[in-house]
Amino acid sequence: MRGPHNIWRLVRTGATFERTGAMKQALEALDAPPMLRVAARVMGWPFKWLGLRGDPDQPPVLRALTALGPAYIKFGQILSTRPDVVGDELAGQLRVLQDKLPPFSMQDAEAEIKSELGHNIDDIFSSFSKPVAAASIAQVHHATVRETGQDVAVKILRPHIEQAFRRDIDAFYFAAWMIEFLSPASRRLHPSGVVRHFDSVVRGELDLRMEAAAAGEFAATTKDDQGFVVPTLNWELSARRVMTMAWAEGIALGDSDALAAAGHDLKQLGSRIIQMFLLHALRDGYFHADMHQGNLKVAANGDLIALDFGIMGRIDEYTRRIYAEILMGFIQKDYRKVAEVHFEAGYVPADQDVDEFAQALRSVGEPIFGADATRISMARLLSHLFEVTERFGMETRVELILLQRTMVVVEGVARSLDPTLNMWTVAKPVVEKYIYDNIGPRAMLRDIWATLQVLARFGPKLPQLTEKALRQMAEPAARPPKPQLFAPVVWAGIGMIVATLVLVGLDLLLRN
Repeated sequence: MRGPHNIWRLVRTGATFERTGAMKQALEALDAPPMLRVAARVMGWPFKWLGLRGDPDQPPVLRALTALGPAYIKFGQILSTRPDVVGDELAGQLRVLQDKLPPFSMQDAEAEIKSELGHNIDDIFSSFSKPVAAASIAQVHHATVRETGQDVAVKILRPHIEQAFRRDIDAFYFAAWMIEFLSPASRRLHPSGVVRHFDSVVRGELDLRMEAAAAGEFAATTKDDQGFVVPTLNWELSARRVMTMAWAEGIALGDSDALAAAGHDLKQLGSRIIQMFLLHALRDGYFHADMHQGNLKVAANGDLIALDFGIMGRIDEYTRRIYAEILMGFIQKDYRKVAEVHFEAGYVPADQDVDEFAQALRSVGEPIFGADATRISMARLLSHLFEVTERFGMETRVELILLQRTMVVVEGVARSLDPTLNMWTVAKPVVEKYIYDNIGPRAMLRDIWATLQVLARFGPKLPQLTEKALRQMAEPAARPPKPQLFAPVVWAGIGMIVATLVLVGLDLLLRN
């Protein structure tokens, strides 16, 4: 699939941006360097006539992205949450991509339900509305289950969406290969790895059974979180291309005017979005990774309602602790600590200088503190951060891409509600609590207990290990000694028990 035909796909992408007038607007919005602007225009202009025409009634960038296909629309959804990067005007235009794309026909929707659920639509639902939201991958209908009378949201994949995404992803792989081939310096950013990660995420989105499972797990991990709701899933009416959940009544988070008119505190909502994301990422290691305005509603009582669980993120316990320490270091302006954590985790090559890296981090972090958030240019800040990572040879951590991307999106969503919001100030109480609970004596106790549980699994084998060790000791000295597992296991167990007793006493002292 990743053959020369993808050259045509990439040429057509540039040509479409040029033909629709999106090239100039996009480069200006992203504050691209002059040389990049000249190169893009020179490469795009000769092929302008090959570009897709798109819908002339739409603004240029929106027109180009919708013409090019679902993967490009996904990218536009991310940019729609960052008015501080692309400007308020372009961000407002791109917000249409979240849930206001042209829907597919009711006939196609009925055919999908018949094919996936095995019954005609009238046999299952007593009412079934026209699409209430349509995005790049699926659209949603409001319906009533005939048997129970329950109000539900029915999500249906777009016809042939799998083939459309496969084409786009295939071109992205080819582009990544070309970048790595032509620019060896870019390999530290792992372009192919980034595309592979995006590919795996999209594959999960294209099977609604996986999304249903993700929704169920997310509901379980967040069930005790006040002010945060995950709608109940209806497994009987869900399949690979159709998913049914309880209908969630509320105001779309992107409608700030309606939220304000309903009496909701927009600043409080902005803070809660960031804190909920961090709580789920740090506490659970499982978080909603597509938290743009189209996937969030606000209930009448102020609860935040999460929708669309096609993209979920996971991070392991070790990475969560590293991430929390980095965040806390920035919050406390302890750039030396942040630098040391990066080196300990292997994020920066060991041959670099810790003090110089700490100084570079200070140049990134200081502009954020003490300044009105409306005066911070995230585009310039991200550009500077990229220069720092290049200077110190930092490689892209593919396992953290989803976390970092979601962090950017969530901050953008929060600042759309409260332009003065400072993410670090809002994040501080969540990060502090996580560190108190997970990086200290109590966390050490939990780690030791987990280790002891692993060692306990050797219990049934201890008699055999002891007998084997004694036999080896009794054998002639001429025979080369064999590795003895018994002694290390026993001494490790004794050491863990002693350490546990010491830490239990320490924990009791701390409580008093």
